[in-house]
Amino acid sequence: MQGKQRLKIFLFVLLAFTIFLTGCNQEDAAPAEDTEPETTEETTEEATEETSDVREIEHAMGTTPIEGTPTKIVTLYQGATDAAVALGIKPVGVVESWVQQPTYEYLRDDLEGVAIVGLENQPNLEEIAKLKPDLIIASKLRHEEIYEQLEAIAPTVTHESVEFYKETLELVGQATNKEAEADQILADWDARIADFQGKVSEKLGDQWPLNVSLLNFRADHARIYYQGFAGAILEELGFTRPENQQVDEWGVQLQDKESIPEMNADVFYIFNEDDEAVKKTFDEWTSHPLWENLDAVKNDQVFMVDEVTWNMAGGILAANLMLDDIYERFELEQ
Repeated sequence: MQGKQRLKIFLFVLLAFTIFLTGCNQEDAAPAEDTEPETTEETTEEATEETSDVREIEHAMGTTPIEGTPTKIVTLYQGATDAAVALGIKPVGVVESWVQQPTYEYLRDDLEGVAIVGLENQPNLEEIAKLKPDLIIASKLRHEEIYEQLEAIAPTVTHESVEFYKETLELVGQATNKEAEADQILADWDARIADFQGKVSEKLGDQWPLNVSLLNFRADHARIYYQGFAGAILEELGFTRPENQQVDEWGVQLQDKESIPEMNADVFYIFNEDDEAVKKTFDEWTSHPLWENLDAVKNDQVFMVDEVTWNMAGGILAANLMLDDIYERFELEQ
C-alpha cells in the first residue's frame, strides 16, 4: 500500500515538473516570435522611405540619382538660370550673362548676391566646388567635356542644347522636385499661345498667317535665323517662313548686300548688339536700294527687338517677355 502511495506521489511530481518546463519554453519562445516580425517590418519601412526619396533623372548625358530636394543649385547656361528663377529658385551660382554682365537685367533682382562661376562656355570648376552645390544644371552642348568633373562636385543633369526653353524648364523641374510647378508654367504658356492665335486671327483675317524673317546684323555680315529660340516661338505662335527659309539649319550668314533679297518677308524682327561696328553695318545694309524693295520695309513692318529676350536668354521667362512684345506690336489686349 505504501509503495503504491509513493508511486502516485512520484508520478504527480513528475507531471507537475513536465508542465512547468513546457510553460517556461513557451514563454522563452514567445518574445522571439513577436519581436522578429516587428524588426523586419521596421527595416522594410526604412528601406522604402530611403528608396522613395531618391529620384532617377534621365538627361542628355545619362541617368543621375538625386536624393531629396536640392537647395544649393548651380546653373551653367542662361536658359537654366531663367528656368530656376521661374520656379522660384535662387541658385547659389550662375554663369555670367553674354551681355548686360554680370546677369541679364530682367533677372537681376532675383539673382542679387548670387555667385558668378565663370562663363557659359568656360565655367570655373574651382568656384563651383567652393559653393558645395547639391545639384548642377548643365548643357551637353557646352559642357560635355567637363561633365565627369562636374559630377565629381555634385549630381549634374544636362540638356542636349541651350535654346529649348520648354525642355529646360521640365528638366529643372524634375531635378529640383518641382515638376508640378513646371507643368503649371507650361500650361499657362499654352493658354497664352492659344489666346494670341485667336486674337491675331480675328484682327488680321485672311492676312494671317504672316511670314517672318528674324534678322541679325554683325560687324562684318548679316544673318537670317531660321531656327533657334525665337524661331521656335514664332512658329508656335503661327507665323510662317518664306520658302527659301524652310530649311533644317540654324540659319545663314549673308556676306554681301546682293544677298538682301533672301531676307524678304511680311515682317522683320531684328535684334542687334549695341555696338558701333554693328550699327555701321546695319546702316550700310538698310540704306541699300535692295533693302527698300523688301515687303516688310515697304509696309513699315520692320521692328527692332531686344537681343536678350529674343535671342540670348533662352528661358520661359524670356519667352513670355518676347510674347508681351508681340502682343504690343499687334496692339492686342493681353
